[in-house]
Amino acid sequence: MQRLDLDRVECLIFDLDGTLVDSEILSQQAYCDTVPDLDWDVHHLMTHFRGHQFSRIVHALEEHVGRKLPEDYEALYRARVAELFETQLKAYPHVTEAILGIKLPKCIASSGPLKKMRHSLGLTGLAQYFEPHLFSAYEISSWKPDPDLFLHAAKAMGFEPQACLVIEDSAVGIQAAQAADMQFLLHCPKGHDLPTGYDGPVLEDYSDFPLSVSQ
Repeated sequence: MQRLDLDRVECLIFDLDGTLVDSEILSQQAYCDTVPDLDWDVHHLMTHFRGHQFSRIVHALEEHVGRKLPEDYEALYRARVAELFETQLKAYPHVTEAILGIKLPKCIASSGPLKKMRHSLGLTGLAQYFEPHLFSAYEISSWKPDPDLFLHAAKAMGFEPQACLVIEDSAVGIQAAQAADMQFLLHCPKGHDLPTGYDGPVLEDYSDFPLSVSQ
């Protein structure tokens, strides 16, 4: 099992969905709501597509239902996600307190578009702690598990990859951190399933975040 070497950490790179904000269930629910003939439930989508690139998920949906989705499907999907976020999105417990206790430079690197990132951060009151250090896979056209997004974020923040700690919730995100030669910490709230085969460090609750001075 990998252990964190906190003395080496100079910069924190957070994922957003499923890591800082409890959005994954809502994002997967939006697929169910916008593809009426889809017989996969939210649990199946969470298990198989958590953290994956939108276009890859759409391709899998089309193969499963046996038809092409409408040309404007992304707009329909994004609109449904926004509706669900407006009424149900929350930050994970103790996230704000943990962030306030972090004295190291920090940023967010997400597979989602910047518009969605800013919407999520605005709704949950977290924008003030991370702007303008937001990095989207859409800016560089590279998605996890490729390491490019994390490497891009580290370079923009002015740090070597080995000095960065990635906080992630998905298997593809952890794979991207490993490929970038960065340390990683998996956010997995108590009662949730770990990714298959994962034996690295786990954060169950932000009240135990290891790099907050309140700890």
